[in-house]
Amino acid sequence: MMDSIIKTLRQAIGDEAILEAADIAERATSYWDSAPMRGKALALPRNTDEVATVLQTCHAAGQSVVTQGGLTNAVTAAKPNDDDVILSLEKMNRVIEIDAIGSLAVVEAGAVLQNVQDVVDEAGLRFPLDLGARGSCTIGGNIATNAGGINVLRYGMIRDLVLGLEAVLADGTVLSSMNRMLKNNAGYDLKQLFIGTEGTLGVVTRAVVRLFPRPSTRHTAFVALDDFEHVQALLVLLREQLADSLSAFEILWQDYYRFVTTVGGHRAPLSPEHPFYVVFESEGNDAALDEQRFTHVLTTAFDNGLIDDAVIPKSDNERNAIWEIRENFESILECDPVYLYDVSLPVGEMATYVDTIKGNIKARWPNGECYTMGHVADGNLHPFVCPNEPVDGKAISDALVYEPLRAIGGSVSAEHGIGMDKKDWLDQSRSDAEVALMRTLKSTLDPQGILNPGQVL
Repeated sequence: MMDSIIKTLRQAIGDEAILEAADIAERATSYWDSAPMRGKALALPRNTDEVATVLQTCHAAGQSVVTQGGLTNAVTAAKPNDDDVILSLEKMNRVIEIDAIGSLAVVEAGAVLQNVQDVVDEAGLRFPLDLGARGSCTIGGNIATNAGGINVLRYGMIRDLVLGLEAVLADGTVLSSMNRMLKNNAGYDLKQLFIGTEGTLGVVTRAVVRLFPRPSTRHTAFVALDDFEHVQALLVLLREQLADSLSAFEILWQDYYRFVTTVGGHRAPLSPEHPFYVVFESEGNDAALDEQRFTHVLTTAFDNGLIDDAVIPKSDNERNAIWEIRENFESILECDPVYLYDVSLPVGEMATYVDTIKGNIKARWPNGECYTMGHVADGNLHPFVCPNEPVDGKAISDALVYEPLRAIGGSVSAEHGIGMDKKDWLDQSRSDAEVALMRTLKSTLDPQGILNPGQVL
């Protein structure tokens, strides 16, 4: 049957658009896994019609399909096996249109986030979604996982940035809902079926995304604080005095900062002796007023005893070096093993929660460490657990990190999704009724279960 499917796909979208096992194995499984990719066939459609043809063919044969974007997801959400057809949207990578009057862009799902940012910037506008994987992740993948990143505080998740989209259902039906208006309450908002559902209900092929004026000013500070209460008070102060111009507020626990500025090789702009570090930014379009407001709030924070020390970058290079500390954690990933987490919880519970999981880890692995950083303002933390022992300890580590969330109403996934890695923990963050409705949607839109099988549910 597989040979028949491959033959049909070759006839439908061209020999060059279908790769088989030997060629697939030349690719890495993902950003996180360098093992050769597995799969019987990989389809490289060039437009929505070809995506529809691939899915229609696979649906008719009951063939499983794994959709791939930039392969940067951290929850095993796009990992195929030997029997899967892989659907990669890498050829569908255009920014089709920029509408300055409507403040929107029309993009294909395979467009790399950084390329979209750059094209939009050249037009004098801004697409504000931003995350560390910007150079590899794709718009379709961002939509499928409802990506967040560092600007959620001001602009929201990508759900808040999508006006309309086009998606192909499991049977090849094209659902084009390319709305261009901010307001449209004509019936159900069907695009929401495909945002954050990890490709399990349909494959996004195009999207209409919101754009914003490009800021002409940007002010950044990297500050040290002596307790978490001061972190919270600083956030309140910045929100009060900077309001909507506050675009980022990122936290580093001392252990994370110390590790990446020693083992990691990043230059430490501040002493590693402080319990907490925060990098925050404000953006605007009034040079004199923006600088005055930023200087005033920083002075107020010092005067109120909220911050102990601060560095203000004086150039783009200095700013980038600060952000590298937050975004480049390759040295931690070299720990063997290491487990990366993405959780959300009320801000007021964060300090106690991190202390709890650190205690859990030390009790289980005396030499173990937990390096933590995150977005704070949107309730999102990223702990890295390193047992510092040669163990296969992921299941144990998951329990140590996720169980404490139960009592405080936290979520096992803030922005990375569920994929295959977190399926066993979904019912901790969603009720039985919610999971049942998810299953109903899945069985309705993908009755044969061919789309990204084994993921989420």
